Amino acid sequence: MTPRVRVSARGLARLRNGHPWIYSSDVEDRGSAAPGDVVEIAGARGHSAGIAHYSSTSQITLRLLSSEPATVDRAFLARRLRAAASLRQRLVENSEACRLVYAEADLLPGLIVDRYGPHLSVQFLTQGMERLKPQITGLLGELFTPASIVERSDSPSRRHEGLEPAAGVLEGECPTDVAFRMNGLVWHSNPLTGQKTGAYLDQRENYAAAARYAHGEALDCFTCHGGFALHMAGRCANVEAVDSSAAALALAEQNRRANGVENVRFTEANVFDLLSGYEARRRRFDTIVLDPPAFAKSKSAIDGALRGYKEINLRALKMLGPNGVLVTCSCSHHVSEAMLLELLAAASLDAGRTLRVLERRSQSSDHPVLLTVPETLYLKCLIVEVV
Repeated sequence: MTPRVRVSARGLARLRNGHPWIYSSDVEDRGSAAPGDVVEIAGARGHSAGIAHYSSTSQITLRLLSSEPATVDRAFLARRLRAAASLRQRLVENSEACRLVYAEADLLPGLIVDRYGPHLSVQFLTQGMERLKPQITGLLGELFTPASIVERSDSPSRRHEGLEPAAGVLEGECPTDVAFRMNGLVWHSNPLTGQKTGAYLDQRENYAAAARYAHGEALDCFTCHGGFALHMAGRCANVEAVDSSAAALALAEQNRRANGVENVRFTEANVFDLLSGYEARRRRFDTIVLDPPAFAKSKSAIDGALRGYKEINLRALKMLGPNGVLVTCSCSHHVSEAMLLELLAAASLDAGRTLRVLERRSQSSDHPVLLTVPETLYLKCLIVEVV
């Protein structure tokens, strides 16, 4: 028998407003629910509001699976996985790598599946998805016949679920160097140890967009594996790409060699220190990219994050002349596009630059956004030009 969890009127209102999460403060009775159970959501009068995954430790106690009665079996999971794959077939072009399943946005909360050529990389981030790991792994093998399925459940978010980090090969054999094509270029990743699940797929479309405007002497800050730098190389005279991670730059250099690019130079440095030094020496660039890691991982960190974003944008703008292009990004969910635009406007005034917005962009379309779930939107990318 499916356990029932009774929630408050406020919790039910949240569901009616299109958000799939019920917080612990809105749970009135957990009944017999055990960690990772599929449970029925019940109101005060006993009526059903759908089924959800239950977490015994997270502040997000319930994650909606369906607003209608359903049995979460292989057939249920197969339908959701096929629907996610069908969406990517319609959206993803010119790439052998993409996000195949994006958790709540594909109605599979707590599950991430990324494709790198013939290999799949999977994250099980909640108690519920951890319980379903054998079924999901089997279905991924059946539906997509990958060369390997790698688990990268080493996200810090698992701590909230009382789950230990987990990583390793679940099926098949996965080499430590996987090559795939994206936007006409060859990329290398290590699904077992690379950033996130092996590479940054959420910037795929922004890489191509930035390349359309890039020109002259370019500076790519927080380059990681060289994504923006190598895309811009064909449009620029020279590109300097900077990151503080020697391991990331080693992979970026491998990507550079794989594509025969000669006008990109990688520099290991702290970006804040490098920008400060370049500004003091009055260095000039025609194109600058700022793609930092998340500065605000919680609401309490927003003020400090905004100061950090403004500092790097101000220094970048001081190094750009007329017709200079700035590509500036934030992957902090708690920093909205409105905040990013506001701080960029303030930085432009301090730098004495007038900016024209060329494009306002988001994460790649294989990371879809649910309109009533703001948490599914996290990446902001602004492309501006000095007038």
